[in-house]
Amino acid sequence: MAEKDEGQGSANPPLEKPNEGLPMSYNQSVESNNPKKTSWPELVGTTSEEAKKKIKEEMGEADIQLIPPGYSVTFDFRSQRVRIYVDESDKVIRTPSIG
Repeated sequence: MAEKDEGQGSANPPLEKPNEGLPMSYNQSVESNNPKKTSWPELVGTTSEEAKKKIKEEMGEADIQLIPPGYSVTFDFRSQRVRIYVDESDKVIRTPSIG
């Protein structure tokens, strides 16, 4: 039995970077090892001030909006906007996320 040389005559050429993994999320570029965070579930239950501080540390360009109970919001998407939904006691009640 003749052994076939892998990579020669094959329709699929060998990968240039075989040990490089796929992006962790659709927000991470292929060339970057630094994924962009899009939500902050760990902030649920904190105060709005703590949440704003943490989000600004991780996304300095964020346009942060505090949303009190009963307020309506638009459904348009903005890549720099992060809405923080709070209850009557100023505690975060929903996961803040970009949009």
